[in-house]
Formats: sequence, C-alpha cells, structure tokens
Amino acid sequence: MKLTAATEKDIPLIRNLAKRSWESAYTGIISQEQIDYMLEKMYSEEEILSQLQNPDYHYYLIFDEGNSSFEGFIGYENNYEVGTTKLHRIYLVPESKGKGFGKETLNFLKDRVSESGDERIILNVNKENSAKKFYESQGYRVYDEVVLDIGDNYFMDDYLMEYVFHK
Repeated sequence: MKLTAATEKDIPLIRNLAKRSWESAYTGIISQEQIDYMLEKMYSEEEILSQLQNPDYHYYLIFDEGNSSFEGFIGYENNYEVGTTKLHRIYLVPESKGKGFGKETLNFLKDRVSESGDERIILNVNKENSAKKFYESQGYRVYDEVVLDIGDNYFMDDYLMEYVFHK
C-alpha cells in the first residue's frame, strides 16, 4: 500500500471513490436520498477544490500496489482546533476492506499529526456505523455525542471520537 498526496487532477477520482465507498458504508444507516445529498454537498468539485487549496487540509489517495488500483482516500485538517487535527474522512471501497489498509492509513495519519505538532486527532462517526469498533481497536475513544443538522431536514447522529498522543 502507498499513500500519495492528491491534487486537483484527482478530484474526479476522489468523487468516484467517495460514491463507491459511501454506497457500502451508509446503505441501511441513512436513506439513499441523504447519501445522495451528502455526497453532492461534501464531495462537489468546488468543495474538494476548496479543501485542496487550504494549506492545513490534506488529501491522500490509498493505492494498492499489488492490484495497481486506488482503494480509497483520507482527508484531514491540521490545526482544526488548538493542538488538534480533524480526520474529516477516511473511506475504502468495499472490496478493499479487511486488507489492513485502514490500519496502515491511520498509522500514516498518526505520523503526520505527530510531525505537525498537534497532540490529538478527532473524528465523527455515525452511531450506527461499524467503523466505531475499528477506531476503538486503533486507540480512539468516544468523548461525546452530537446530532448535526446538515441541511435539507437531514441530520447526522454521531459519536465524537479522539486519539490523544501521550508525551
């Protein structure tokens, strides 16, 4: 597995990987209408371009060297809060789950965050998403809960999780 920094030319690939992974991750948790709404809102070309232009926001593509294929991506933002990086997104296409890519990608993130000087990583995970168990297995813990109004009468019912670096 190799992680490569995404650029503007990768926006169509990120959008495609998001759609493929979201269909798998959220079907049965939220409605198809909400999936479509969130994909369009969070993964529009304009939204991704704006994030790529933010010097604190980083996108990396997850490349499977064995299959010569892109399997997912990670997006995170250093200095989201004082001393804190926010993991905004980490998604893998369904056929790549269980191959260790998620764990390797989170280790990559920990290394980058440690280099940045931030001392904590935070993320949101839907309360019905089985990824919560995965994050817990990687040292993350729930520190709060939130219901977010994301517009158009859609809501996300999430756990707030964190990983704290011990110095």
